[in-house]
Amino acid sequence: MPPAPPQLWLVRHARPLIDAGICYGRHDVPADADATHACAARLQAALPGRLAGAATSPLRRCEQLAQALQALRPDLAFETDHRLAELDFGTWENRAWAHIPRADIDAWTADFARHHPGGGEALTDMLARVQAALAQAAQQALEHGGDVLWITHAGVARCVQWLQQHGAVAPLSHEWTAPAPGYGEWLRVPLALAGTGAKHLIS
Repeated sequence: MPPAPPQLWLVRHARPLIDAGICYGRHDVPADADATHACAARLQAALPGRLAGAATSPLRRCEQLAQALQALRPDLAFETDHRLAELDFGTWENRAWAHIPRADIDAWTADFARHHPGGGEALTDMLARVQAALAQAAQQALEHGGDVLWITHAGVARCVQWLQQHGAVAPLSHEWTAPAPGYGEWLRVPLALAGTGAKHLIS
């Protein structure tokens, strides 16, 4: 039997220390320390003994988990990759969703992929950076053999699934339904399949 294709581990940070209902995409909030260490222990038990690469979002809630896991797995050398950060919601950051004007939300959903919510980042820009990171992860797996680990966010996990299934097609708001891992949880996708979307940059 041919070997199984390498997997991309998409690990979401532990529960952030922020009130429910707050927009906190790029806002740099810490995660619960106990939940972070519990996630690291579960992840250490689940991961294969050898990885082709490991990267983390630069946001603190992800770096906490990378550091906790590295304490258990000193062989892991994490690269900090800004392409794995959550969507930047601009002036919406750290505001209650309920306090963002309905007209602004409607403008975003009407042009979901290309609108810049709060003057921040458009989803097409996020998809493009995640595509580029996927291409690098696929290259790591090819050169070094083994799975690749990302510690990242719900939005990045959804981007990977969208690229895996649809490639360069820009999503409409009602199509953005891929499940994301819960806090401190993860999903795995075959890297060869995930990397196919990186052939066509979002425009």
